[in-house]
Amino acid sequence: MGVQPQILLVTFPAQGHINPALQFAKRLVALGTHVTFATSISARRRMSKTGTYPQGLSFASFDDGSEHGFRPSDDIDHYFTELRRVGSKSLAELIVASSKKGRPFTRVVYSNLIPWVAKVAQELHLPSTLLWNQSPALLDIFYYYFNGYGDTIKENIDDPSFSLKLPGLPPLGSRDLPSFFNPRNAHAFAIPVNREHIEVLDEETNPKVLVNTFDALECEALNSIGKFKLVGVGPLIPSAFLDGKDPTDTSFGGDLFQGSKDYIEWLNSKPESSVIYISFGSISVLSKPQKEQMARALLGTGRPFLWVIRADGGEEKEEDMLSCREELEKQGKIVPRITIIELVLTLGTNDLNLA
Repeated sequence: MGVQPQILLVTFPAQGHINPALQFAKRLVALGTHVTFATSISARRRMSKTGTYPQGLSFASFDDGSEHGFRPSDDIDHYFTELRRVGSKSLAELIVASSKKGRPFTRVVYSNLIPWVAKVAQELHLPSTLLWNQSPALLDIFYYYFNGYGDTIKENIDDPSFSLKLPGLPPLGSRDLPSFFNPRNAHAFAIPVNREHIEVLDEETNPKVLVNTFDALECEALNSIGKFKLVGVGPLIPSAFLDGKDPTDTSFGGDLFQGSKDYIEWLNSKPESSVIYISFGSISVLSKPQKEQMARALLGTGRPFLWVIRADGGEEKEEDMLSCREELEKQGKIVPRITIIELVLTLGTNDLNLA
């Protein structure tokens, strides 16, 4: 009998990274692999303790240099700098400690936004694999941005008539491209992070990337980059909602927030495919004018909607309240958090990364 593979699965400490990574870990365990799931200390502390996990899945954590983890009000550039500096050292210590205990890891798998994990693995002579939890089309766009198309994109990012044709992808307008390609965008930090992802893959021989999608959904995007092998391993959602092989697997088991439940009955009372769902994830911050514009647009549709507006800092300040809140609540529902898996059958897999 061969030696059981020991996988260290490292994920960026955000809900949209933890959920698919946990589901991937469960699948590996079902194949006879032991998986150690690692995220930041603060995220691990907040993860739901009510989840049930299969035998063969254990948990570990690393220091990200922050007691509370990232919050939307934090300096994002400083957070990522500290995450890399402190996290690299902490993760290396975790890997070495496991080896000294007689449980050496055989491979490291890591999510996007933490390309430095591959460098840590390399220094410790371990192979690593990227688990890309977003659309392969986005990875394609990053690859071509850093390989010949960057200047064209930067010069035309504000032109609404701009059309870009990349290999294996349909024509893309400026609004189809990541907003942080615009130098005025507050999330420009993502550019150097994703440049490093591409550089890490470029250094590998026959690099493979595991992607949270499936061939029938995004076949062309999976084959857009000739030098990278993109492998669809999705959709990474609980088995009970996918193939039914494990009817007890009904949740991801990694919720960082207490989701609202009072919208379910309201949602079920609406006709099929009639409700508009709006969420901007757990990091993005909308300004008051942006929220007002969104609110007016929703009212203009005349359709019911479910809008997730995070309550990041406790009670909402009076000056931040929407001027048309009363009208909105007559037409739709506004909630602070949701449990995303409860919407899967209604909304489809494209919304899983928003949880």
